[in-house]
Amino acid sequence: MTFPAVPNAAELVTRAQVLAIPSPVPRSPGIYAWYFDAVPPTIDASGCHTMDGHTLLYVGISPKEPPQNGRAPSRSTLRDRLRTHYAGNAAGSTLRKTLGCLLQDELGFPLRRVGSGLRFTLTNAGEQALYAWMARHARVTWLAVERPWEVERELLQGGPPLPLNIKDNPCAAHVLHLSAVRRRAVEAATALPVVHLDGPRRARLGAAP
Repeated sequence: MTFPAVPNAAELVTRAQVLAIPSPVPRSPGIYAWYFDAVPPTIDASGCHTMDGHTLLYVGISPKEPPQNGRAPSRSTLRDRLRTHYAGNAAGSTLRKTLGCLLQDELGFPLRRVGSGLRFTLTNAGEQALYAWMARHARVTWLAVERPWEVERELLQGGPPLPLNIKDNPCAAHVLHLSAVRRRAVEAATALPVVHLDGPRRARLGAAP
């Protein structure tokens, strides 16, 4: 596969466009690529693919590869997943959790345990801050394909560096660095009290920044 195969769109798509009704993102399986005009702190973007002044740092898929244990496969679509990345929280988005850990000093909101204490998010205010950061700096494009996990593996193995990917990433330096950043953030959050998000303190996730 000749890279870039994923960025097939004429332009990179913004948060507002993804969350618009109607949305340009299809309700179909596929692979997506995240580009940023600001590289998060401590990330080495040397050799990464660039487009329109943005640097490709992460690729993902929806749905994930079907399980081999007989369980029902995920029915998630590109639209579902991109909405979660742009308007969900760190507990439901690997990309948001990674960005939150890398940007905690810049945004001022570390990872915290919330609710029952088993979930880790940036808390409501932190998620809102990350919404705004992603609206300014993150763009996405996608390719609808029936078996996106196969394309993802091919890109990870044969494409340029993807420093925000961990799973199946052949670059040990990127994996070790990100894993350490996330581990330290989880350890710090575990040492702090649980944040309870009940009643009027609960923010409306996905609100425009």
